Amino acid sequence: MGQVLHGSATTTEAIHRAIQHSQVSLRVAKRYGINQKTVAKWKKRASVADLPTGPQQPASTVLSAEEEAIDA
Repeated sequence: MGQVLHGSATTTEAIHRAIQHSQVSLRVAKRYGINQKTVAKWKKRASVADLPTGPQQPASTVLSAEEEAIDA
């Protein structure tokens, strides 16, 4: 089963792992065609998986907060 990437993804988990294990500092960014900030981010992370984005508590687009409280 392949890895699912979002539409703007330029790196995979394998590249994340290579960045984390690389002894070269931010120069590795040119090799993968990514920003140096991205390399710094992946070097600091313990995991190679992308973190979820978006709201922690998705808001309902149909019910108001009061209506949601009544239904709960």
